[in-house]
Formats: sequence, C-alpha cells, structure tokens
Amino acid sequence: MQTDVKVVSVETFKVPVPCRTPLKFGAVVVDSGTIGYARATVENRAGRRATGWGAMFIMNLWAWPGPPGSHVPRGRAMADLLDAYARAVAGWGRFGHPIEIFMETEGELRRLAAGISRRIAGEEMPLLAALVAASPVDHAVHDAYGNASGVDSYRACGPDFMGPDLSRWLGGAYKGVYPSQFLRQDYAPRVAVFHLVGGLDVLRERDAPADAPQDGVPNSLEKWIERDGVFCLKVKLRGRDLEWDVARTLEVSRIYHEVRSAARTDLPHDPFLTADTNEQCESPGYIVEYLEKIRERAPGVFREILYIEQPTERDLAAHRFDMRPIAGLKPVLIDESLTGPEDFRLAMELGWSGIALKSCKCLSSDLLLVPMAELAGVPYAVQDLTNPSIALILSVGLAARTHTILGVEANSRQFFPKANEAAARLHPALYEIRDGYAYTASLGRTGLGLRMDEIDLAACGLPAQAT
Repeated sequence: MQTDVKVVSVETFKVPVPCRTPLKFGAVVVDSGTIGYARATVENRAGRRATGWGAMFIMNLWAWPGPPGSHVPRGRAMADLLDAYARAVAGWGRFGHPIEIFMETEGELRRLAAGISRRIAGEEMPLLAALVAASPVDHAVHDAYGNASGVDSYRACGPDFMGPDLSRWLGGAYKGVYPSQFLRQDYAPRVAVFHLVGGLDVLRERDAPADAPQDGVPNSLEKWIERDGVFCLKVKLRGRDLEWDVARTLEVSRIYHEVRSAARTDLPHDPFLTADTNEQCESPGYIVEYLEKIRERAPGVFREILYIEQPTERDLAAHRFDMRPIAGLKPVLIDESLTGPEDFRLAMELGWSGIALKSCKCLSSDLLLVPMAELAGVPYAVQDLTNPSIALILSVGLAARTHTILGVEANSRQFFPKANEAAARLHPALYEIRDGYAYTASLGRTGLGLRMDEIDLAACGLPAQAT
C-alpha cells in the first residue's frame, strides 16, 4: 500500500504531574503521576514524512499493583520500557500499517518487558503494564501515519489501506473483516462523559474540608453535577464492605436527583450509574448480593445501574469465576483482565457480558477488539486511565468513533486539571464539560485529530526541542 509507513524515529518524554486531590480506586491511592509522551516520525512509500504524537500515564499502580516499596521500581521499569519499545519500533525497518507494525513488534515488546522488569524490579512485568508503557508509541505511529498521507487514521483501517485483513491475527473466522466495518466514518459530535466518584471523593459540599483547594474546581459531587451537568456517574466501591458500597451508591443517586431538581432541571431525569470495585471482590457472589440489596432498598437506583466493571481479580484463569449470576442481573464488563484476543475469548466462555476498552492498552489492540465484540454481539465501553493532556483526546476520539454502550469515562479534569490546560485552549469543548458531554468539533481531519502543531508543547511540560 502506498500509504504504508516506515518509522524513521521515535522520541519519548516523561512529564511528572501532581494530583489536585487524591484519587482512590480499589486498594490504591494516587497522589501524582508521570505522563509518557511519544513523538514518531514516519515516511510513507510516496516519500512523504510526517510526525505524530501519543501520550498516556505510566500508571503502574493500576497496571502493575503491588505491595508498598514496589511502586518506584515498577514505575521505573515501565518508563524504561517506553524508551526501549520506541527504539524497537524505530528499528523495525519495514513498511506497514500501524496495526501491522504493532502486531509484528508485540513479541519484541514482551521480550523487552521481561528483561527490563527482571533487571529493575526483580520480577516479571504483566502484559497489561507493558501495553500501557507501549501505548504512547502505538498512538504516535497511528497519528503520524494519517498525517503522512493526509487522511483520518480511523478511516484508514479498511482494505484500501491495511492490506491484510484481521484473519492474519485473529484466525480464519475474520477473513474479509477490517476494523473500518465497525467504526463511525466521522467522530460523533458529542460523547457523554462518565464522572468518577472516587473512594475518597466528597459527595456533599457541606462535607468539603476547610483546606480543600480554592481554585475554581468543584470540591464535591454536588458542585460537579451543578457545574458540569454530568449525568453519567462511575462509583468506585470497596468490594469488601457491602453496607458502605450500597449506601454509597444510594447516596450518589440521591445527590444527583437533588441537584437536578434544585439547579439542573435540563439534565436527564435519571442518572446512568456504573459500579467498579477494581477487582476487590473475593467472588462474584459479592456483587450479586450488592445488586440484590440495591434492588430491594431502591428499585429506581437498581434501574439506574448500567453495568458492573471488573469485580474480581484480573487473572481470569486463576479462578475461572462464572460471571453469569452477575450477568443475569446487570451486564458485567471485563477491564483489567483484558489484554488481547485470548482474554476476550476466555471472558466470553466464563460468562462476562462485555468488555471495557482503554486507549492505554494500545489503539491497535482496541481496533482488533472492537470487531471481536461487535461480531460476538456484546457491549463495550471506553474507560479511562485518568487520561490527562492529549491522552484525553485519544480516549474521547476512540469513544467517538465506536459504538460504545454509553459515552466515555473522563476524569483528569477532576484530578489533574492543570495537565489539561495547554490542550484545552485548542479543544475547550472537549475538556470543559458543562452539559455532561465532551464535544469533538475541534478535532483535526488528519491523523488522530490532535492538531499538535497548534498546542503549546512547553505548556505541556515538554522540552523546547520537542517542537
């Protein structure tokens, strides 16, 4: 294909950013993070060169959680893997489509991850952590690919651009199948935003601490709903304290209805709720009991729950939990357990209802999983890794080009708002939520729509030479 590209170089950058307020999910509390950026330069067969960008949090606390003391070496191993994978992709030396480049270098990614993690952390890095580390590079190649040929990268996932169909990687059942068959031709004009209700988040304004930041950003769920008009709420649960989890869910719903009645009558009558324990449940039975108690105490709130996300620990094969008891009550989506096609197949065998896509698991991987989900007839969501800066554009863009169960999770405006400021000046309606939606009209027509040449990279914390 004339549009095939060869990666000429990949540069990487790391930018540390502080949390505005702590983010608690599962057993983890995050108070800072490091954004990994990648800038790829590619050349297509016609000799045209272009650059592209990718970014993602190097979030080992989510992708590779562990005991106290493991955080620093694991984070360093993931950061080093970002650099090493960038060199590997730049050294691949052949022309191809971005999905092909990713699939052909995934084995090298695994090999690099094993060596780096043993050297730095003294243990094996899970594939999920390796994908998170590789994600900025994968996105940068997709972005550069579209920019080199002047095409929208999502539109370039069909037979006129890819060459090999998905049977090359997914097997004979996917003969003649391409991602483009399941993608929107254009970005949806707007995408509903899921607001995160973290485990430490203040729900009512009267309970906000006296030392809460006074920077114009809301300090309670009440004020977030009032200001941003969010009507999709993702509730982080403990997974080991049933009464707390039930009470928390009921209170979140109650607050939405109170704020809607008092200040935001323009919002939908009922919120859409999702519940996520981040693997903290010992078995599916906990969530079954949680849902049954919600239905018993507040049938209306039970109806508001859209789906349950990853209730049990991520190693699917370790317990082979049957998820059908949950799925009989509400859809249950796999997240941390999902790192590729084999996990998808096992999840379907075990009775999971659908999947959670994340841009941090690499766009190329997502573009394989979307057709798998669509052809299996199962729902999928696009979830967040508290995506800051341009990483949010990548995540919203994915949601806006796919047919998600509903919207996209986007919580960096809650926990890392300063990291968003530079990109928000160019894409204000994507970052500044006021009616519960992120708007996509500002996205560009080539690559992944970032328009990086119009963003102040220094304001993103990137060095001057990055421009």
